[in-house]
Amino acid sequence: MTLEALALQGANGIYENLAATVTGKIHEFRRDDLRECFTNFNELEHRLESVATVHGIQFINDSRSSTINGSWFALESMYKPVIWIAGGVDSGNDYSIVRSLVKRKVKVIICLGKDNSRLHQAFEDLELPLMDTTSMEEAVQAGYYMSEKGYAVLLSPACASFDLFKNFEDRGNAFIRAVKNL
Repeated sequence: MTLEALALQGANGIYENLAATVTGKIHEFRRDDLRECFTNFNELEHRLESVATVHGIQFINDSRSSTINGSWFALESMYKPVIWIAGGVDSGNDYSIVRSLVKRKVKVIICLGKDNSRLHQAFEDLELPLMDTTSMEEAVQAGYYMSEKGYAVLLSPACASFDLFKNFEDRGNAFIRAVKNL
């Protein structure tokens, strides 16, 4: 089976599928049953959740990634050019962890939050467009207009949500609503 056929994408998804394969083989699950599970696995809400594709642009809700490590996995899993929506309450993130991924995969960084200075400091030397927004609607619309067919708009904040939202679920639901209003 090809990697593209897996429901869980990226290195983390591959690792999880490999672990499930080993477990399945130990318990003597049939190969066809495993294949069906791997291709039809339902995504978790707010965790690399594919919300919609609008005019060839895929919108992905990874609101649960409120740490830089979570966003690393999200960015690593992207096979398309990325418009990255990031920001919120930064608790001393070390953005150097994602710099090489941002360099390779991200076309635009949309900063969503009350104070985006740490994101600007971390990435302004990469000469990528950095845009500040203060609402999810504004961030999603900016992502849509700055994208092209074949791109992905990824909400993977790397920060806590408490500056603009009650929690990561509220943030993710706001993203879903904004995408559906495009």
